[in-house]
Amino acid sequence: MIDTIFFDLDGTLLQFSQEGFIKAYFAKLGKVFVKLGMDAETSVKAVWAGTKAMFQNDGSKTNHERFWEVFAETLGLTGDTNKLKAIETACDAFYVNEFDSIKEIMTPSEIPKRIVQNLKEKGYNLALVTNPLFPECAVTTRLSWVGLEPGDFSLVTHYANCSYCKPNPGFYKEVFAKIGKKPEQCLMVGNSPVEDMSAEALGVETFLVTDCLENESGADITAFRQGTLEELEKFLLLMPTLEK
Repeated sequence: MIDTIFFDLDGTLLQFSQEGFIKAYFAKLGKVFVKLGMDAETSVKAVWAGTKAMFQNDGSKTNHERFWEVFAETLGLTGDTNKLKAIETACDAFYVNEFDSIKEIMTPSEIPKRIVQNLKEKGYNLALVTNPLFPECAVTTRLSWVGLEPGDFSLVTHYANCSYCKPNPGFYKEVFAKIGKKPEQCLMVGNSPVEDMSAEALGVETFLVTDCLENESGADITAFRQGTLEELEKFLLLMPTLEK
C-alpha cells in the first residue's frame, strides 16, 4: 500500500521552463565568480563540468565531493582548499540571497502547498526527491517560492546527502534506504519521463506532471499515469486517509 509520495521540484512543484531557469541562473551565478576575481565564462564551464560529473557519479563519493573535485580540476585549483572554500561559501551565500530573484520566471501557483498540506493531514510520508545537483540552501530557497520548507518533508535530497543522480537506479535505492521504505510503498511525481518515471522500473507507482514536461528525447509517455498539476491535485485528493 502506498504511504509515501516522492515529489520532484523543478518543473513539477515549481512551474517554469528549464531553459528559462538555466539562462537566468547562470547569468546571476557568473557575477559571483567575477566578484571573486574569476572569469565568469570559464567558471560557468567548470560548473557544467562538475554537474556532468555528478550525473555520472557511481556512489563512491557524495555528489558534493564529486562536483567540487571536478570543478577544481577544470580550473586548476586542485589542492587549493582555501580558494575552493571561499568559492563554495560565496556560492552558498548567493543561493540564500540573489538566487531568490529568479522566482520571477516562475508561474505562481497555490496548488503545491495545498497538495502537501492535504497529504500531510491524511498521514502520508512526503519526500522531496529533486535531482541532487544543488546544495541544501539552494533547494530551501526554491521551495520557498511555493510556500514550502524542508520541514514539510521527511527527506530533501541535495548534493551533500546523495551519491547518485536520476535516472540512475542507485539514486532511488539510496532514497529508499534513507527513509526506510520499499518501492511498492511509494508514488513518484515528476515532469520527466526519463529521470522521474524511471522509478517505475523499480516498482514505484508514478504520475507524470505535464505542465512543464521535460522530454527532449521524445520518449513515449502514453503508458504513464499523467496530467497537469491541477489534475494531480484531484488525483491525490482521492487517495485514502491512512490509519495512524
